[in-house]
Amino acid sequence: MSDALNSLATYIRESRGGLITEATFAYGELTLETRGETLLELIAFLRDDPRCGFISIIDVCGVDYPGRAERFDVVYHFLSPKQNLRIRVKVATAEDEPVPSLCGLFPGADWFEREAYDMYGILFTGHPDLRRILTDYGFEGYPLRKDFPLTGYVEVRYNDEAKRVVYEPVELKQEFRNFDFLSPWEGTDYVLPGDEKGNK
Repeated sequence: MSDALNSLATYIRESRGGLITEATFAYGELTLETRGETLLELIAFLRDDPRCGFISIIDVCGVDYPGRAERFDVVYHFLSPKQNLRIRVKVATAEDEPVPSLCGLFPGADWFEREAYDMYGILFTGHPDLRRILTDYGFEGYPLRKDFPLTGYVEVRYNDEAKRVVYEPVELKQEFRNFDFLSPWEGTDYVLPGDEKGNK
């Protein structure tokens, strides 16, 4: 842990201790945990305070913990060019509990929040255009949730006869994860097509 991060953590605790629930150090970065109702105030402080200066939003992403009551963590990463420091802010939220959008403070959060909505189903209040950004229009489910099936629900392909893209239910030809592959180190007990020519 660097002295600069330690000093920053102390300063934030003294200045705005009521806005954070926990401050920890992980992977060389300071992580602040907060609640949804104090998120905007904390982010505005981190951006506007001259000692902080976190004026650049790097990423907004989600983490899924299906066993928790507050299923998701929304994780924000910021950069302070003036301090040459990064900071991480985390907010825990339930599946049906929206998180305030940062678009008013950081317009660049727009597509990040749309991606978190599209991949996890995390809702953001006050977002100007919260709709899917990576998946197709009729897509069902949220692909990065841990309970989303590995094969998905439908497969998409171009049908040359219909001259359009068609959606069909996923159909597995054999039981999933029960593939009959032999070890390449042991070799096969049967003759593969074409191998019979090598024995002449």
